[in-house]
Amino acid sequence: MLALVLGAGFSKWAADLPLGSQLFDFAIDPFGIREEHRLARIRRLKQDWDARNPKGLAEQFIAHVLHNGDDSSKQDVLWYIVRRLSEPYIWQEWHAGCMRRHVLMIDESRRWQRRGVRRAARFLVQCGTLLSGIVTTNYDLLVEYSLGSKGFNYGSVGEVLQGRGPYPVSQWRNPVTLNGRLPLAKLHGSISWDSKGRYTDGRRGLSGRALIVAPTPDKQPPTPLRDQWDLSQQILQRASRILVFGFGFNQYDQAVLLHFRQAGRYARQVAVVDVTSRIEAAQGLWPQAEIRWFPPPTGNGELKDWLEMASIAHRT
Repeated sequence: MLALVLGAGFSKWAADLPLGSQLFDFAIDPFGIREEHRLARIRRLKQDWDARNPKGLAEQFIAHVLHNGDDSSKQDVLWYIVRRLSEPYIWQEWHAGCMRRHVLMIDESRRWQRRGVRRAARFLVQCGTLLSGIVTTNYDLLVEYSLGSKGFNYGSVGEVLQGRGPYPVSQWRNPVTLNGRLPLAKLHGSISWDSKGRYTDGRRGLSGRALIVAPTPDKQPPTPLRDQWDLSQQILQRASRILVFGFGFNQYDQAVLLHFRQAGRYARQVAVVDVTSRIEAAQGLWPQAEIRWFPPPTGNGELKDWLEMASIAHRT
């Protein structure tokens, strides 16, 4: 079976969402004076830190604020992270006599017109029935939008999400239930989760109160995400093949690297998709496996051939 591991490079390829190094481009359309003030405060924080650390990384800036900043600064930075990754899926529309913000819901038909959803969906279809599970370190909802509630689960088939469905009806009459066979493990949380539950849209991207592991060099999974790490372990342990798309293999991300090494030790073939070769890094995690590198897909190519050969081998 094939396990799919998705990193930030996948969301960059599919929807042009920012990588860690591009996160603080401030490409947000603020809604109201409060968001304008928040953006201004974060700009000042980042400019001051850059002046003192001209070669510093975005992850180091986030760690600095979370470890040393006041509560207001911490909340602002966490809000910005999830807000920036939600930006393509938030828009304003006229409703009930005024302009309101709308956050794209998982089953909403308009998802097919939002950035990157069709491209991500086509890739998942290309992986075919061989695909037995997805593990991701991303917070965004590209996978959820691509598969819909009938295409995936977070580890428990039949889980009911909080919030309404794609039409303005009460949730108790038409609950959104995850009935898909494909398990999706989100190691670092999601913009659609908070400490109280999981939701039908990325609304936590507005409040900044999403359940996420902030992208810092020493990030560790919080207890509420333990079930996702256990699910990821199950997905990877069952896989004879692993397809890694856009994961950076950053050495400071020791918790995830150790998890992948241990859980993926039974894999015999690993395909790494990235703009640059990551074969050496992958070999360090999975020395028992045959490693192949492929550039991001643009249509027919060697990656498609690899998937087709894997599918044939599985059927026979």
